[in-house]
Formats: sequence, C-alpha cells, structure tokens
Amino acid sequence: MSIAVVFDSAGTLLHTYRIAKDVDSGELFPDIETTMLTFADPNRVLCVIHAHSHGIMAAPQDQLFSSFLKEHQLGFGISCTRRVVEAEEIGRILMNDTHVRVGDMQECMRIIWSKIKEEAIVALNSGVIVHTGKHRIEFTVTAGGTPFPGAKETIRELHRLGVATFIASGDREAKLERMADYLGIPRDQVFGVATPTVKERIVKDLKEEYDTVLMVGDSINDLLAMRAADIAVLTEQQCSHKPDELIAAVNHRIHDVREVIGIINPLI
Repeated sequence: MSIAVVFDSAGTLLHTYRIAKDVDSGELFPDIETTMLTFADPNRVLCVIHAHSHGIMAAPQDQLFSSFLKEHQLGFGISCTRRVVEAEEIGRILMNDTHVRVGDMQECMRIIWSKIKEEAIVALNSGVIVHTGKHRIEFTVTAGGTPFPGAKETIRELHRLGVATFIASGDREAKLERMADYLGIPRDQVFGVATPTVKERIVKDLKEEYDTVLMVGDSINDLLAMRAADIAVLTEQQCSHKPDELIAAVNHRIHDVREVIGIINPLI
C-alpha cells in the first residue's frame, strides 16, 4: 500500500509563537491563532508578506507599510480566508492603506524574536490581516517557530517505512523550504502560502497517486483538507482548545507528532 502524509507546519511540525496587533487600538494579542482570528470575520484575509525580516526591521518605523511595500516592490500571498477573494483586490488594499506603519510590524517581530532567538533552527513569518469591508489593514501579525522535539525523527522514520511526506502550509514558501531541508522533506513536496482550498486540492491530487493519504493539522484552516483525506489527524501538541467542527472531522487526536508513526504502522 502506498501512503502519503501531508503536514501543516505551524503548530504541527513547529512549536509556534504568534502575536497580532490591532492597528486601531494598538492592543497586542499574544499566543492567538491567527487563522481563528481570520475566520472570526468573513471579510478578513490573512496575507503573508514576501519580505526578509531584516529588511522590515531596517526600515524607518514611521514609514507607511504600504509605502514600504511599493518602495521595495514586495509581493504577498493569501494564506487564509473564508471566502474566495481576488488577489488584485487585496493588492489594492495593501498598497493604498494609510493606517499601518512599519513600526506596527516591527513591534510584533521583536516580541516573537525574543522568544525564539536562542533556538538553533527557527522560522519567522510576518504578515497582515486585511479587512475587505473596511478596505484597510486591520492587524499586523508575526509567527515564529522551531521544530517540535521528535519532528525530524518522525519524518526520518516515515521515509524508512516508505511513506511519502509533504508540507502544505499558509507560511511563506522560502521559510518552509529551509525548514523542510532540516526535517528531510524534499523541496518539491513543500507547498507554501496554501489557503484552505489549496490544501484541500493538494490532498485530493495526492489521493489520485497514493492508496491512502493522511492530513495532519492543528487548526480550522486544515478542515477542508482533513475532510478530503482518507485519514484526518488533529494534533493538540501546542493547544488543546479546538473548534467542535474540527474535532468532528478527525479520525485521530494526538499530543505528540511522533504518534503519527503509531497511526501509520497498522496500515503497512
């Protein structure tokens, strides 16, 4: 039997720290799941910014973030949304926003970096949550993570068993590829800036190639992919509070990524 396992990254393979800043109030929301924050309003769209962290930190803090994007001709990717949106619409909002300063993003990045800077292997991603109804950026967000203990060993054991491994995540692809290099997952099996519908399509496409496809994730943005998979695995290694509809869709709930091996073994 041929088997493939699709992993989300943040909260699944990576222990991840997150923070969001409400641009209007200035309030910071540490340890918030940005996907849940996005899904709380159908007009919200989570975007990752294709910028190097050093470039953002080096920019003047009072500079408009939209001006920074235009100055450096930076792109973006739609990471999570509850509805279909046009990239052109989101691009217009990003490039014309007059509320968010580079300093709003820098504040989030400093807080997350302080938590992960001592780790040997880290991934740092920054982005924004756009509100299409308000036609502006509503939150700046940053997430930073490091592999869970046993993640690398789990991938190695899956490969030893002949199981193909993939990553499908809303994170920026360049960061994911470097993390995949460390974990031992081939770069051509890494899919970055994957929205919920893209994750679902990846799982469905793999089902055409493999006898059994597992989806391992931790959040509501994995729901469609979990429903499409032959076996859905919900990891609660980082956070045990999950929406009821997510829990109802899964076949297994685990508290350590290494438990995936125990799910795979009876299938072989």
